[in-house]
Amino acid sequence: MRTEWIAKRSGQSNVSQMHYARQGVITEEMHYVAKRENLPAELIRAEVARGRMIIPANINHPNLEPMAIGIASKCKVNANIGASPNSSNMAEEVDKLKLAVKYGADTVMDLSTGGGNLDEIRTTIIKASTVPIGTVPIYQALESVHGKMENLTANDFLHIIDKHAQQGVDYQTIHAGILIEHLPLVRDRLTGIVSRGGGILARWMLHHHKQNPLYTHFNDIIEIFKKYDVSFSLGDSLRPGCTHDASDDAQLAELKTLGQLTRKAWEHDVQVMVEGPGHVPMDQIEFNVKKQMEECSEAPFYVLGPLVTDIAPGYDHITSAIGAAMAGWYGTAMLCYVTPKEHLGLPNAEDVRNGLIAYKIAAHAADIARGRPGARDRDDELSKARYNFDWNRQFELSLDPERAKEYHDETLPADIYKTAEFCSMCGPKFCPMQTKVDADALTELEKFLAKEPVALS
Repeated sequence: MRTEWIAKRSGQSNVSQMHYARQGVITEEMHYVAKRENLPAELIRAEVARGRMIIPANINHPNLEPMAIGIASKCKVNANIGASPNSSNMAEEVDKLKLAVKYGADTVMDLSTGGGNLDEIRTTIIKASTVPIGTVPIYQALESVHGKMENLTANDFLHIIDKHAQQGVDYQTIHAGILIEHLPLVRDRLTGIVSRGGGILARWMLHHHKQNPLYTHFNDIIEIFKKYDVSFSLGDSLRPGCTHDASDDAQLAELKTLGQLTRKAWEHDVQVMVEGPGHVPMDQIEFNVKKQMEECSEAPFYVLGPLVTDIAPGYDHITSAIGAAMAGWYGTAMLCYVTPKEHLGLPNAEDVRNGLIAYKIAAHAADIARGRPGARDRDDELSKARYNFDWNRQFELSLDPERAKEYHDETLPADIYKTAEFCSMCGPKFCPMQTKVDADALTELEKFLAKEPVALS
């Protein structure tokens, strides 16, 4: 779809959506997003120009269907996939990609660290994906020096970042906000540094006693990104790994740096979103969202979870969906899903499904709470179908129609029960929704009550 759009921009030094938006141009991608979001195209342009919205759309990903991440658009959900040295391979990850898109992922991050040739895995995923693809280039940078972190150089990082951009990656997590002076701030944490990228850079800085090379070479990364229209996803290397560590000095010090880097990228018309914490008690979620907006000049916020308690391994898609719904309500633009395997292992296809549905619920609940026009329309339609015992319509409107039908059919599988006015919970005699009161009967009742008020006891 985007091939002709992109061809018109060839030869330009900056092809970012923000660059065009700031010139007053409404690109084809902006028009497409406006239709998807049911918003005016001029509003999309203005939000992208302001930096409150991004449209991740690398010029080397032409089969992408453009989407937007920002407070003015619907709350979005990202799904993480990726092969590891111990499990999975390219074919399985492509299957996970297709499953993620089927169940509503708005973007997908390829976090592969092994399981095959990383370039081949990535390019295959990009070619197969109609949604934006994100990566964390530091993983492949470490693999390129055979896991010897101390051998990494700034050029190693830049080479991999440029390679991902050329291959068509739409946004990259860049851990440029963790500085050498931040490291002593983690001393009193229970879980230290839980970000993989942050951990790699922390060890590099401790070994070399030098500043973070992604920070010192941030301008070089900007130059790469504006050539291909890659969006920054500024990584939160010092995100809390447990509720005890939430909102501490380390997290907030890095957040301040992320705000500075956001504004530096904007000086070059490069799109930015900012990643947020993973474990936050419920009473601190609003503070975290508002603090990010303040420090990062309202750049879109992209949070992992957050998990609101630490005691439910195997159920962290639930502990985190609670926090995600609250974060979305307070203004988070995109939610990174958590699967039941969080902290335990590499997710399989069923884990991807469960994590995504939990987060689609959270994002939709946030849109309703924020009063977005039309957000509750689907809920109302499903409620009408439920009241009318239109089972097939209920399934159709469900976030996961197959699961809804599967659960209904476990006890009442025959087709005749698709029109029955009961389910197996209440049976044919006890369903309260069989009590149908028509308008005429209610009118007569109102007249009666007006003449003879019923005494309340």
